[in-house]
Amino acid sequence: MLTDSIRKKHALVAVAFIMNVVMITACRQQEVSTQANDGEKVKIKYATGFTVRKDGTKRWVEIKTPYQGAKGGITYLVIPKDEPLPVVPDNVKVIRTPIQSIVCTSTSHLPLLDYLNESDKLIGFPQTDYISSDNIRKRVDQGKVTDLGVENSMNIERLMSLRPELVMGYAVTSDYGQFKKIEELGIPVVLNSEYLEGHPLGRAEWIKFMALFFNKEKEADSIFQAIELSYLDTRQKAETVSHRPLVMSGIIYGDTWFMPGGQNYAARIFKDAGCKYLWEDDPSSGFLELDFESVFEKGREADLWIGVGSNETLRALGDSDHRYKFFKVYKEGNVYNSDARKGEKGGSVYLELGYLRPDIILQDLVKIAHPDLLPGHTLYFHRRLR
Repeated sequence: MLTDSIRKKHALVAVAFIMNVVMITACRQQEVSTQANDGEKVKIKYATGFTVRKDGTKRWVEIKTPYQGAKGGITYLVIPKDEPLPVVPDNVKVIRTPIQSIVCTSTSHLPLLDYLNESDKLIGFPQTDYISSDNIRKRVDQGKVTDLGVENSMNIERLMSLRPELVMGYAVTSDYGQFKKIEELGIPVVLNSEYLEGHPLGRAEWIKFMALFFNKEKEADSIFQAIELSYLDTRQKAETVSHRPLVMSGIIYGDTWFMPGGQNYAARIFKDAGCKYLWEDDPSSGFLELDFESVFEKGREADLWIGVGSNETLRALGDSDHRYKFFKVYKEGNVYNSDARKGEKGGSVYLELGYLRPDIILQDLVKIAHPDLLPGHTLYFHRRLR
């Protein structure tokens, strides 16, 4: 676990002067594009969804895959408010920093603010009841964070009245929808696609993305390094095991069993925890859609069942589909879910904090699979169904 103190814990050449006055605009645009490609690249170790290049005090940020299946990226120029704005290509979005107010649209964005000690900059959020963070819940209760309504159809008029300096959103399709309208109203929008990262530490590394807008890159580096160290230390312990318990996951919805593909984020953590995920040889990174029979054939002798949707008790799980009771893992009661902690209004702490703290998820899974490896760890996100 990181201490509270850690939680609270850009430079090369500027754009050259253009010599040819007649061609000044075109040249500047060409120069800007060159700097974006040739500036000093910031080291991003695990995340593949964004890149950062330094250009003096400016940062060129590319979101490589804004949504699943995107054929092109988005480029942002992050530049201090007191610095003259160069001429930039039309496809580059400009963000002035440091920002003093932000609207986020996913609970997974909120821990990034907490750990950077910037929670007080959040002024709006869709459906605030989902927020679990103690710091931000206090601000909600004090009327300092405005509820913007349902996430996919936020109250734009209410958002406009707040005049945030930045809206951080995410997209699952090419439909830019409400974010395009927000930009047309003069409010900058950035897309955060952390959820597409395949490596657990890749998701956590998006704290470096959030930090860009508050000029807190050094703080973000320190926070991430501590999380990385914690994760790698736990993984190293798990590498010493001689037995890897068999793990299954997911449940039936309708007639289809949904579970992580073999290259999915969850499958990676199972492996790093010293477990053998029964579908780890599958090449997909999304979710598998299988029939009950094929799952039963492969998973009937599983040792652990981790991730069972909204089921809160073993009995409730069995009652939802009596066939679950035929699995050995159900009979032995070795079924776990990630709902051990909930916010004041019922929000999921796991869904909020888990992206930033994969080390805690890993510790939980190691504790479940190999209890003796982490004698001092108490399950944080996970619990055994009773």
